[in-house]
Amino acid sequence: MKMAQYLRGVGLATAFLLLISCGGVTEKDSAPDRVPDVSQIPDAVPKVEPRSKYGNPSQYEVFGKNYYTMNSAEGYQKKGIASWYGTKFHGRRTSSGEIYDMYAMTAAHKTLPLPTYVEVTNLENGRTVVVKVNDRGPFHDNRLIDLSYSAATKLGIVDKGTGMVEVRAITPGKLQKTATRPPSEAVTPPGKSVGSAAMFLQVGAFSSRHRAEQVKSRLQQDIAGTVFIETLPQQQGTLYRVRIGPLASVSDGDSLAARLAGLGFRDSHIVID
Repeated sequence: MKMAQYLRGVGLATAFLLLISCGGVTEKDSAPDRVPDVSQIPDAVPKVEPRSKYGNPSQYEVFGKNYYTMNSAEGYQKKGIASWYGTKFHGRRTSSGEIYDMYAMTAAHKTLPLPTYVEVTNLENGRTVVVKVNDRGPFHDNRLIDLSYSAATKLGIVDKGTGMVEVRAITPGKLQKTATRPPSEAVTPPGKSVGSAAMFLQVGAFSSRHRAEQVKSRLQQDIAGTVFIETLPQQQGTLYRVRIGPLASVSDGDSLAARLAGLGFRDSHIVID
C-alpha cells in the first residue's frame, strides 16, 4: 500500500515537473496574428472547484529556487508586476493539467493553490479583470503573475509587456458582483488615484536603524539612484526598509537588481506603493 502511494506520488510530481517544463524561457513568446475583440470575452466567473491533482505540490523547485504552495488563497492580496504569455504556450498543458488558451481569462502564479480566482487591477489605469489561476509561473525575478494574452490586453499591458498590478483572491460566492462587472469598466483602487502607483527597489528590511543606515551609505557610494529609508511601525517593533527609486520602468528595476546582486545584495526586489 505504502509503495503504491509512493509511486503514485512520484508519478504526480513527475507529471507536474513535466507540465511546468513545457515553457522554457529560451523560447520567444509573442502575440497572436489574430487580435481578438476582448470586449466580447467575459471575465472568469468564480466557482467552487476541487483542487487540481496536478500543480499543487507542497514544494517544488524551478531554476534552483524553491516555491511553497499556499494552503489557502483566503485573504490573499498583493501588489507587484504582471507579465503575460501568448503563442509560446498556446495549446500546451498548464501545471493544473488544463490546456492553455491565450484567448481565455486565465493566469499563472507561483504559489497560489490551483485553481484560484483572482481580481487583477492595473494600478496605472484602474482597469480590472477576473481570471482563473490554473498554471505555475512566472519564473522570472520581480514578477508576481503571468496573465493570458486576452487578460493582459483587457488591462492594457500587452504593448509594454508588463504592468503594475494588485492581485486579490476571490472567495466564490462572496464577490460575485466583482466577477460580473463589465470588463471595460475602469475601477480606481481604494485610496488611490489612477496613475499614482510607483515602483521602488527594496534592498532590505532591518530591525536596526543603524544597519539600515549602513546599507544606505554603501548603496549611495555605488549607485546614482535615490536611496532612502522608509520606516514601518509594527507590533514587534519598527522595521527600516532601504529602498531605491522611484523607478522609471520595470526593466530599470531588473537591471538594478542584477547589478546589486553582483555587489552582494541578492534579496532586492521590486515593490509597489
